[in-house]
Amino acid sequence: MSRIVIFANGILNQPELLRVRLRPTDRIFCADGGALHTLALGLTPEVIIGDLDSLPAEIVEQMEAAGVTIHRHPTAKDETDLELAIELAVARQPDEILLTTALGGRLDQMLANILLFTRPDYASIQLSLVDGSQWATLLRSRQTITIQGQPGDTLSLIPLTPTVHQVNLTGVKWPLAGATLSLGSTLTISNALAAHQATVQIGKGMVLVIHIDKNYQQ
Repeated sequence: MSRIVIFANGILNQPELLRVRLRPTDRIFCADGGALHTLALGLTPEVIIGDLDSLPAEIVEQMEAAGVTIHRHPTAKDETDLELAIELAVARQPDEILLTTALGGRLDQMLANILLFTRPDYASIQLSLVDGSQWATLLRSRQTITIQGQPGDTLSLIPLTPTVHQVNLTGVKWPLAGATLSLGSTLTISNALAAHQATVQIGKGMVLVIHIDKNYQQ
């Protein structure tokens, strides 16, 4: 399965866990200052996208000398650097796009980064996010996902549409069958895996599925 990993300009949490999640076949894209995180991990990105206001000029020169493709955009623009990076990644048509270092820092940027998942033109690609021990993905209408983990891991569902219908949740401490979730409800926060896998299925709507590995929680 082809995957593009996008480094945003957020906070790099538990870098040793991120190393484990990365694959040799991953294509690495960076949204502006996200390139600094790749350098900290000893990685060279394929592409850097943004207005480059978070990267020192010498780093940009170093990346260009290493053959990294630079997509420069003006500072006055209608999209964030991360949105531009996702758009470029979507155009490459991978099976999955994994965002990392997209949390922490400014609340507006963090919420905008998560809500980018909901754009209709990204529906054909699995969008996921990783931050230390936390992994999240967006589930859309009539989709199902199986989560692999350990008994006791946290599993939360966050509705991202006014209602999410026909929610089925198995393999957890508090299962659901044909439930309806409402935007703003905390009903499905902090559930827990009861076995080594859990399954989430929804009928209509969008829900953010969050899995937190109990062994690596900060």
